This record gives sequence, structure tokens and C-alpha cells, in this order.
Amino acid sequence: MRSVGIRELKQNASKLVRTVQKTGEEVSVTVRGEVVALLVPARRPRRRKSNSVWADFDQLAREIGKRWKGPGAVATVREGRR
Repeated sequence: MRSVGIRELKQNASKLVRTVQKTGEEVSVTVRGEVVALLVPARRPRRRKSNSVWADFDQLAREIGKRWKGPGAVATVREGRR
């Protein structure tokens, strides 16, 4: 972990933030030799696309359709309702 003094932070803040962003390295900030703060990369929360579930179902339907040997889907549903 890299360590910088408060004065260096003031002079090179943009550069330090970009370095943390690109490398993921943490930087400790010191005042008179004592660590008082940390610059750490922000972690973005993983977002699940709401459409991905439907995309999975569509893919599954295509795979089943390739292998289906029985009657069509409409006929199968009608038969199941009897």
C-alpha cells in the first residue's frame, strides 16, 4: 500500500485518484506520519439485468424446441387442460 502525506495529496489529488481507479491499489493518507485516511477503489454493486431471466427462458425454449418430437406447444397445453 502506498502512503502519501496530506500536502502531496493536495498537490496530486487527481493523479492519485486516477491511479487508485486504474490499478485498484489503496493509498493511505498521513498527517505528521499518522494514517488518517485511505483512498480505496469504489466497488460498483453488481446489477442483474431484469431482462436476463426472460432471456434465459427464451434460450431454454429454443433448446427444447430443437429436440421436441411430440405435438406442438398449443396441442400439448390443450391436452394438459383436459
